[in-house]
Amino acid sequence: MSQAMENRKGRMLIGTVVSDKNDKTIVVRVETLVKHPLLKKFVRRRKKFTAHDPMNECGIGDKVKIVEFRPMSRNKRWHLVTILEKAV
Repeated sequence: MSQAMENRKGRMLIGTVVSDKNDKTIVVRVETLVKHPLLKKFVRRRKKFTAHDPMNECGIGDKVKIVEFRPMSRNKRWHLVTILEKAV
């Protein structure tokens, strides 16, 4: 299934799992660097995305890749592709 997810069009993001309490759902925090228009300094922006984890294989602290997907619920529009790095 991850091979089919790799070939999908749409945005792909890499982030860290911050919550896995819900069944088949993870919350992923994605950090991006944005240049401040006035200060000309890079500022770190963080955003949380709710993603579908069909086999409940993620844990808190894992580094994962998620892809944009059809809406699965009110807030869930992302799908887990792969776990890049497991937490210790």
